[in-house]
Amino acid sequence: MTKSVFIAALIILAAGLAAGLSRGDYYEITRQTPVAEILERLGDRALPHQPMMHLRGVSAENGRRLITEGFASRNEGGKTAKQSAHFVCTSCHNLERDEADLATADAQARLEYSVKKGLPMVQGSALYGVVNRTSFYNGDYEKKYGDLVKPARNDLRQAIQLCATECAQGRLLESWEVESILAYLWTIDLKKEDLNLTDAEEKQINRAVNQDGDKAAAVALLKDKYLSGAPATFVKPPEDRKAGYAVTRPGDPKNGKLIYDHSCLHCHAGQRYSYFNLNEAETSFAYLEKHIPRYTRYSLYQVARYGTSPIPGKRAYMPMYTEEKMTDQMAEDLRAYIEQEAK
Repeated sequence: MTKSVFIAALIILAAGLAAGLSRGDYYEITRQTPVAEILERLGDRALPHQPMMHLRGVSAENGRRLITEGFASRNEGGKTAKQSAHFVCTSCHNLERDEADLATADAQARLEYSVKKGLPMVQGSALYGVVNRTSFYNGDYEKKYGDLVKPARNDLRQAIQLCATECAQGRLLESWEVESILAYLWTIDLKKEDLNLTDAEEKQINRAVNQDGDKAAAVALLKDKYLSGAPATFVKPPEDRKAGYAVTRPGDPKNGKLIYDHSCLHCHAGQRYSYFNLNEAETSFAYLEKHIPRYTRYSLYQVARYGTSPIPGKRAYMPMYTEEKMTDQMAEDLRAYIEQEAK
């Protein structure tokens, strides 16, 4: 082998090794790649609510059971006491994504998306992706819970405890139970496919992760695709309950039926989470229609906007609907359906 051929072979070998190292260092982003993982690759600070898996009893399965059943298995055998005698997390929160666009809070779009996915339209925001958020009990929830909101506003662990004791009217969770819930919630975190990225945006993020793209811009782009905290705006009933809300169009009974079927019946059918039973019988609609203009806990406007309060001996209650979960127009649509069926 001549000297020039030998040198050329070395150059080719070196290039091949360099290419191999480059391919080995390449970070492939797939549809199921966690958003939090991509952000960390871009240099963003890791979220503070990673589960402490070293604690005895912590597991994602125990977290799933606490969320869906209200209890978990103890290491020494047997089950924990039920977290609440009245609710489980899924009474008010979906475990699946229930927003068509995670970057906006649109009540009507959420209803339509939930119906399409076969999900209930509940008062709480979805737990899917909650670990990707950085603020909790936002907006007007301070009006309801006062200073209890302060430690929970930027601490998911404290937010879980507030939900357990106040929203669910149950007991305080043990540390390993909270960590188990976090472990499960990290199994339903946001994935790249949830963010509705364009092809150009995906290329921008790939360049930032693997080449010399602008990492800060890529972080901002990703975070612009989902809300860092669910907004909450409390709404009052109409001043004249007989007239109802002054909306831009008459109430739509078809849309009202979607709300009744996917929201009202989720809690009230067969008294699932409420002592007040509702069904599709004319008597149910007649009773609701009679109470629409009244100032009672059976008034559509009263319970939708104020909910009900826990009382001694009857701690199960109804949470209110914020504007982001039910607009005034949607309330009028529900009224139109009730009045139609009452006849």
